[in-house]
Amino acid sequence: MPGTGILPAPAIIRCSCSTNLAIWNAAGNIHSADGWEAVLKPVVARYQGKVSRIYFRADAGFANPEVYEYLEAERIKYAIRLPANRVLQERIGYLLQRPVGRPSNDVRRSYANFTYQAGSWNKPRRVVAKVEWHPGELYPCVGFIVTNMSRPAENVVAFYNKRGTCEQWIKEGKGAIKWTRLSCRSFAANAVRLQLHALAYNLGNFLRTLATPEPIKEWSLTSLKEKLIKIGAKVVSHGRYVAFQMAEVAIPRNLFADILRLIAELRPPPAAAST
Repeated sequence: MPGTGILPAPAIIRCSCSTNLAIWNAAGNIHSADGWEAVLKPVVARYQGKVSRIYFRADAGFANPEVYEYLEAERIKYAIRLPANRVLQERIGYLLQRPVGRPSNDVRRSYANFTYQAGSWNKPRRVVAKVEWHPGELYPCVGFIVTNMSRPAENVVAFYNKRGTCEQWIKEGKGAIKWTRLSCRSFAANAVRLQLHALAYNLGNFLRTLATPEPIKEWSLTSLKEKLIKIGAKVVSHGRYVAFQMAEVAIPRNLFADILRLIAELRPPPAAAST
C-alpha cells in the first residue's frame, strides 16, 4: 500500500490437487482470516452439489466460531488448528507428564479427543489433541485441532498435517512463478498482478497434470518453465510453413512430440454433422 510501509500479503485457498481455487491480496496489517466470507463462500457455492464431499483444513488464524458455524451449516467436514489455553492443557494433563523410565530414542506420540466449548462458541465441539515427546527435549510438543469429523483422532491429525503439502505448493508458486513480486505502486495493480501469477501457476499445473509424459511426470514447475517454456528457438520461415528449430538438450524431440499429442487429446472431438 503506497505511503504506509505495509506490504500486501497473498492469501490462498487450494484444493488437494495443488490447483489454486481462490487467491486474493490483503494488506499486511490485518488478521489473516479477515474477509474470509468473500473468498470462501464463492468457492463453496461453485463446488456444492458438484462433488461428493468438501473438506476444509486451516491454521489457527481461522479458529473462529463464525467459520465453524458456516462450515457446519454447509455440511463441510473441517479440521482447524486451535490455539492452546489453560483449559485445553488441563484436559490432557495426564499426557503432559514426562514418561517414566529411560528416555526413548524414538518419538513418543499420544492422541486424545474430548468435547470442549469456548466462551464464544454456541455449542460444544470435538477437539483432538496430539502430544509428542522428542528425544532430548524437556517439554513435549502439543497441538489441538477442532473438528466435526468422526474419524479416529490419529486420522484427523493425519488429515490436518497434509497442510504441509499445500505449503510446499505455495513455496513452489513463490519459486517458479515469483507471485510474491508485488512491486507496483498501487494496491489494485498488485492485486491484478497476483491474479495473473495465479493464472500462470494453474496453467503450469494443468500442463504438468494433464499433458506431461511419464518420464517428466514428477518435474517441478521450475523445471518445466526452464526446460520447456523459457527455451530458445530459431524461427525459420518458408513459403508454406514456419518452423521452430529447438535444441534437444532439455526436451528430446520424441518427448516434445508426446507433450503436443497429449495437449491435442485434451480437445473435445468435433461435433457430428446433423443430417
